[in-house]
Amino acid sequence: MNSPAPEGSGAVRVLVVDDQELIREGIASLLGIQPGIQVVGTAADGAGAVDAALSLAPDVILMDVRMPGMDGVTAVAAVGGRAPACKVVMLTTFDDEDYVVRALRAGAVGYLLKSLPAAELADAVRLAHRGVAQLDPAVTRRLAAASPPAEPPRPLVEPAGSTGAAGSPTAREVEILRLVAAGATNREIAAELYLSEGTVKNHISRILTRLGLRGRAQAALYARDHGLL
Repeated sequence: MNSPAPEGSGAVRVLVVDDQELIREGIASLLGIQPGIQVVGTAADGAGAVDAALSLAPDVILMDVRMPGMDGVTAVAAVGGRAPACKVVMLTTFDDEDYVVRALRAGAVGYLLKSLPAAELADAVRLAHRGVAQLDPAVTRRLAAASPPAEPPRPLVEPAGSTGAAGSPTAREVEILRLVAAGATNREIAAELYLSEGTVKNHISRILTRLGLRGRAQAALYARDHGLL
């Protein structure tokens, strides 16, 4: 499938990557009728995904994990290196902790399961386009139940009275980090903590910079490693 969005349409351009043709075309067809979504192409493996990312310039790539040749995790890293503007969301049947952690560390902005209804998948695509991490609730539970990292993490919160200038996040930022890891949007975080969306956005930017994280999905891994999930 290759149906580029009309110029100026404002639709989120999506590439669907899955090695099973029936599933691949089914996802593409279901997404293609969702408002604000334009499926610009499909690919059958990771190598095809990288090529399509370069030629079609999708905003969001929905990527399967297990595929012959170049698998989804390897493809995430390759897309990040060659087409960094593309946001990659893993869409798979596997919620194995190892796959989740490897995919998020490689740069995926979300990890969803194929049981997700089409309308919710479309919502996840729109959020991914805005840079909001999306983790399937089953995936979040799996991360929360996983064994802690082999090496103890550094202290999470700065001492009382600290401004958190260079080290760990402040207590307020830990609250925000926990909500980010749970998949909350800036608006939801603002409502939960009685803050403005602008304040939340500024806090998240500081958190990512302070902790050396590349995005909200990696923030979820950091939260998992520090027992916040």
